[in-house]
Amino acid sequence: MQKKGKFRRLRRGVLSVLRNPITYICIAFPCLMVLMIDITFRYEGGVTMESMGDSFWNFLIAFVAGYYDICVVTPVGRFCSFVILMSGILVFSTITAKIASILMERQNKRNKGLAKLKKIGGHFLICGWRNGFEKILDTVLASNPDIEPDMIVLVNDAPSEQVEQLRSLPKFKELKYISGDFSEGDTLERAFVRGAERALIISDNATARTQLETDSRTVLAVLTMKNLNPRLYVAAELFDSKFESHLHLAHCDEVILTTNYEYSLLATASSGMGYSNVISELIGDDADSGILIEDIPQRYIGKTYGELKAAFTSSEKGRNSLLIGLLLNTGNFYQRRKDALRAAQKNPDMKKIVGELQKVKTMKSNEPVFAPEDSLVVAAYSKAIFVKGKAGGAYGEARL
Repeated sequence: MQKKGKFRRLRRGVLSVLRNPITYICIAFPCLMVLMIDITFRYEGGVTMESMGDSFWNFLIAFVAGYYDICVVTPVGRFCSFVILMSGILVFSTITAKIASILMERQNKRNKGLAKLKKIGGHFLICGWRNGFEKILDTVLASNPDIEPDMIVLVNDAPSEQVEQLRSLPKFKELKYISGDFSEGDTLERAFVRGAERALIISDNATARTQLETDSRTVLAVLTMKNLNPRLYVAAELFDSKFESHLHLAHCDEVILTTNYEYSLLATASSGMGYSNVISELIGDDADSGILIEDIPQRYIGKTYGELKAAFTSSEKGRNSLLIGLLLNTGNFYQRRKDALRAAQKNPDMKKIVGELQKVKTMKSNEPVFAPEDSLVVAAYSKAIFVKGKAGGAYGEARL
């Protein structure tokens, strides 16, 4: 049966080739050129050509270079040489036009965000679009000095003209762009999400969607991203806090409730205590001041917070900043938790690890702890939270 199936497929393939007019053109054209070479030699042999090699040389120069190296004199020889010359011009002009068309099509696809990214790694996906997107990009680059514009990939379904206008600015010309719905797997595959390191999902207002539709699409996008790349670090913005639990179930690493922040800022400003100025200073777009989060040196992991605070305060660098707490379970916490649970299930003595299992299950990703007890043990994957002033102000540079 398999042999019959292969024979049928082979037969269909052969018939398809034989029914294609291009097949006969590809056969007829070389035969015509061979005929022209032969006829030219028959009439020019002994006159301007001494061998068939001269006739072939005449064909080669006329066909490829587009001029005559041998001056044929007979009417038939001139006719054949003219046919050869025109055939070469038509063939090479067709090939050139096809190559130019392919290159232009590729460039247009890149400009419109329809091309697929080549395999890259460690890039940063920014999904979504809104008014004032240039300011968002400026802030992202200022807050992440380690990220260059060519490491950022924009993924959205905004009009390509708006994105091209943004990329026309010199500071953003290296940005990569993928057009499409960022909640769809095909679009994310074109953005090579499997090789990305981080992703930021912005509540999209590029199209006329309701807030409910926008938040639903954000949840779907996080689910799709985590399915394609479980180790991807994802931060997502929501309009409505009722979707926050859905994002946590989708293993979103950070949830940004912009509307709640706005309400809280307005409420604190109404007290007349200057809270809004303090918050603005703390979360400013300066990567070297305000609230900063940094890695804790490995030598402090496993020690107490009191020991970390004492070492930090007594150092010269500690004079320029204030340690205020720890950020627990940083990085790709959900994937580590999944790996830990999987390893625990393989352990034959489950009774000894029930407590640890329950503890791991209840942990939260990127959980801040401010002013903890000095006895708190600094766990792995924790980071230090501290406040630092602007350069030239009351605080200087401070690093652990």
